[in-house]
Order: sequence, then structure tokens, then C-alpha cells
Amino acid sequence: METSIDQENITKKKALNKMKRSALALLGFAVLLFIIAIYFKIPMLQAFSEAAMVGGIADWFAVVALFRHPLGIPIWHTAIIPTKKNEIGENLGNFVSEEFLNREKLEIKLEEFNFAAKASDWLSQEENADKIANLVAVNVIPGVLRTIKDEDIKRFIQVQFKEKLEGINFGDWVALALEPLQKGQFKDQLLTNLLEVMAKELSNNKDLIRKKVKQSTPFLSFGLADKSISEGVFNGLYDFLNEAKNPESTIRLKIDEYINDFLNKIKNSEEMRIKINTMILGFAGKKEVQDYINGIWDEIKLSISNDLDKGDESSIKKSISGLVQSFGNGIKEDAVMIDKINNFIKNDLLSILLNNKEVIGDLISSTVKSWDGKEVSEKLELEIGKDLQYIRINGTLVGGLIGILIYCVEWTYHYFV
Repeated sequence: METSIDQENITKKKALNKMKRSALALLGFAVLLFIIAIYFKIPMLQAFSEAAMVGGIADWFAVVALFRHPLGIPIWHTAIIPTKKNEIGENLGNFVSEEFLNREKLEIKLEEFNFAAKASDWLSQEENADKIANLVAVNVIPGVLRTIKDEDIKRFIQVQFKEKLEGINFGDWVALALEPLQKGQFKDQLLTNLLEVMAKELSNNKDLIRKKVKQSTPFLSFGLADKSISEGVFNGLYDFLNEAKNPESTIRLKIDEYINDFLNKIKNSEEMRIKINTMILGFAGKKEVQDYINGIWDEIKLSISNDLDKGDESSIKKSISGLVQSFGNGIKEDAVMIDKINNFIKNDLLSILLNNKEVIGDLISSTVKSWDGKEVSEKLELEIGKDLQYIRINGTLVGGLIGILIYCVEWTYHYFV
């Protein structure tokens, strides 16, 4: 951005110097004509060149006096801009606050402009929506990601996660989730399926049971009791599970009794609910869970950065562009919304501006006063100096023409009188 501005200033500087040389060359040409007129005794040419020189020099003085002292001589009422900078700033602030921030004038302009309609038309165009999306994707989002501290975000997520967990009564949730188990058929079918899975897994792990039994028997038995013990353990567990599958069995009735007692405690015992909440909150406080929570932000940040690196193919950029267009189209098709926006600008925003017009005027004034006088003068000359050189050129030419006119009037007077 700075390179572009510097290049623009260089171009303006070249154009300004070119116009200065042109005005100076024309003044030099007038001086040459004056010498020729004197040498060859040409009265009309002398009148023209004299007036042209006077006009050119006078206008040169006037133009230069705006920005600096002519020839470096501190003549009274010269270098007007740098020396009168504070007064200019104050007058500019008063002018803006009094002339521009005027309710009657602003209301008329706002009525004619129809800001909401024009804004919606602009936003609904794909090219403009892409510009906004590109601005957000290239500057805003990366800037936000660079500015915020990862530690603060992770701490915020952890605090929010903890507060949300602490605000949940998991005992109620567990009781509500397990309530269907007390309704008979569903509970019986679920329990039967669970026992069948356990029996199947027991059969699949028979060798593992035998190995575990062998590791647990005394070394001096020389493995003689391993087989009988493992078979006894396996058969005992298998018979227990098979008997428990029968809804009418004593084991099954005991299991049902235990489950119902557990569910009743969850539903009716505050102590049990506190234990469940404490257990879940304790699990959430484990390092592994905290590390996972911290990793959420890292994953989000990485995903955003990777997506933005895709440029025009970024899904975030496309989404923003689509939202901007949809917003523009939505306003365009909603007459009520257009009226609301225009009324807001006309009434609320306008009132804010008018109530603070003195503050705005003071802001303009103080801003101009804070500028360096020489720098302001140079910048203004760079912006308008090129056009002001035409004053010098016109002064030279018009002065010469007026000189001829005066000479003609004088000649006519002497000729007839």
C-alpha cells in the first residue's frame, strides 16, 4: 500500500514540476519578446510583453505566497497555508459543522439518495460481495487470529466447558435415560441380549480363562489342577449366564431387583445424584480431557488458516460472499426493511450527527492544527499546485492581452485627439 502511494506522489510531483516549467517558460518567452520589442522599437509588442511579464510575475508571487515565502523572503502575508494553518483548521471545522451538518440540507439529500436501495444494489452484485469477502478473508480474519492469544481462548473454552458441566444435573439425565428400563419388556429384552453377548464372549475367551487360572494356581501343583479349576470356573460362569437369561430364574429376579433398586436410588436419592455428578465432573477434569478441550481451538485455528490459504477457492470466503449477496438481495426485496434503514439513517443517525456537530467540527479543527505546517503546505501543493500553475500561465497571457488593449486605447486617443 505504501509503495502505491509513493508511486502516486512521484507521478504528481513530476506533473507539478512540468507545469511549473511551462509557466516559467512562458514568462521567459514574454521577457524575450520585451527585449525584441525594445531592440526593434515595436510599441505594440512592447506593451504586450510588459503587461505579460507583470501579470506572470504577479501571479507567480500569488501562487507561491500560498505555500511559502517567495524567494525565501518573509514578506508580510506570504506562506499563508503553513502560517495560518490553525486558523484554516478552525474555519474548516466551523464550515463543515455549520454548512454540511445542517438538518434541512441533510434531510433533503438523504431523501434523494435512498441509501438502503443503493446499498442493497451494491451488496447484491457478485463483484462487490467478493471484494468484501476478500477484505474479511485476507485482512480481518487473519488479523483477529494473530491478535488473540491462544492461551486466553483455551482458558475461555475450559471455563465455559466447566461452567456448563456444573450447571447440568447428570443424575436427572441418567434417571431419565434409564427410566425405560423399569417398564418390563424393554428392560427384559435388553438384559437378555446383554447376557447373550456375555455368554458368547465367555466362550470365545475360554483359552484366556484357562491361561489366567494356570497363572494363579500354586507352582507345586505342577499344573494338575489347572484344567479342572479352569473348567470349573468356565462352566460355573456359563451356567450362571444361561440361568440368568431365563426371566423366571432366581438369578434373573435378583438382577431385576438390583436394577430397580439402583434406578430408584438415582431417581429419589440426592446422594446418588451427587455421586454421579461428581464422577462425571471428575472425569471431565482429567488431563486427557483437558488436553482434548485445548486441542479444539488448535484444530479450529488450523482449519481456518488452511481454508484461507486456498485463496479464491476458500469455502469461508465463498460463504462470506454468499451471505453478503443474500443480505443485499434480501434488503432489495423487502420494502419494509428499506424504509426502516432509511428512517434509521434519516432520524437516529442524523440526530447523532447533529447532536455532535460541534464535536465533529472540533475534531476537524484539532486534527488540522496537529499537522506540521510545512508538510501540509507540501501536500496541498502536490494536490492542487498543478492546477494553480494555470493561474500563472493565464496571468501572463491575459496580462499581455490587456497590455495590447491599453496600448490600442492610448493609440486611438492620441490619434484622434
